[in-house]
Amino acid sequence: MGEISLRELQNKSLEIALYFKDFCNEHGLLFYMCGGCCIGSLRHKGFIPWDDDVDVFMPRDDYEKLKELWPKYANTEKYACVYADKNRVDGNLFVTIRDNETTAIKPYQVDMDISHGVALDVLPLDGWPDGKMKRKMQVFWALVYSLYCAQTVPVNHGKAVSVAGKIALTLVPSKKLRYKLWKLAERKMTKYPIKECNYITELCSGPYYMKKQYPREAFDKAIWVDFENVKMPIPQGYDVYLRTAFGDYMKLPPKEKQKPHHDAIFIDLNNSYKKYKGVYYLKRKDG
Repeated sequence: MGEISLRELQNKSLEIALYFKDFCNEHGLLFYMCGGCCIGSLRHKGFIPWDDDVDVFMPRDDYEKLKELWPKYANTEKYACVYADKNRVDGNLFVTIRDNETTAIKPYQVDMDISHGVALDVLPLDGWPDGKMKRKMQVFWALVYSLYCAQTVPVNHGKAVSVAGKIALTLVPSKKLRYKLWKLAERKMTKYPIKECNYITELCSGPYYMKKQYPREAFDKAIWVDFENVKMPIPQGYDVYLRTAFGDYMKLPPKEKQKPHHDAIFIDLNNSYKKYKGVYYLKRKDG
């Protein structure tokens, strides 16, 4: 991370999260901190000491409203709402809120003309349908969505998955057709409204979390807890969520795992990513 301290990055991430919280409260959008920040709020009353970002969940309906409302009402000069569409691929499966006045360039995004500011990840939650076949088809469409939305070969999921992903992308080289496929897959996988289901699932957090099944009532409401001397929301059923996703979440992991896990090739919290175009991303070709 160079000369940037982890604490400085945490403070910047919290600044983004507080703006996001105010925006959601103003527009009646439900969200909750998830993953490391949810655990951190309970175990440390703030960031896990080695955590380096903020992730939040939003129910699908609120998530889609966020995408509509942000460009109309947010301070978009400072905070960009970035997600893949027919004109842009960002390598993610979900919305990120980015601070345009900072720089945090990820290895998989160095060839992308997007906002490279410090990011808050917004992960949608969807209904888990009753019936084994419906669920199998939902997972199938979620995998299709993941492949053609990110448009990168999956890593860390085994050789067979990587090979299958490479073949699938090779078979559909057209960006236009890939977009049509991922929008079709998105419609198919999200057609089960949360209010009509008994369980909830994560479809945009990768194959591991896609398998996790949470009771719907765990996410019916948010409760507000202390986080870095402010109040932030977590799911009312945080215990069943965290135990399902992470096991004994109050137990510290081994020392060797107590380190940041989101690599960035370059971070500058005081200058916009635009300063580094052609240097750290979209590098100029010599000659």
